[in-house]
Amino acid sequence: MGLISNILTLPLAPVRGTVWVLDQVIHAAQEEYYDPEPIRARLAQLEQDLNNGLIDAEEFDRLEDELLDRLDEIEDYRNTTRHAP
Repeated sequence: MGLISNILTLPLAPVRGTVWVLDQVIHAAQEEYYDPEPIRARLAQLEQDLNNGLIDAEEFDRLEDELLDRLDEIEDYRNTTRHAP
């Protein structure tokens, strides 16, 4: 950008700064939401709960299916964002 462009767009600087901050917040939220580690930890805890008799096999299967579906969703998201232009 040239000097004239910078001067003319100076009033937009706060807007650009706000957009940048919002982009950073969205990116951080997506990273946290699509992090597979909490799901894997929950799967391990679920297996431990089954072994300790805290849940029955039917509830284990139901919860495990939900968590595995979530892991599939995370993997699909990561694969599509890796290959996006």
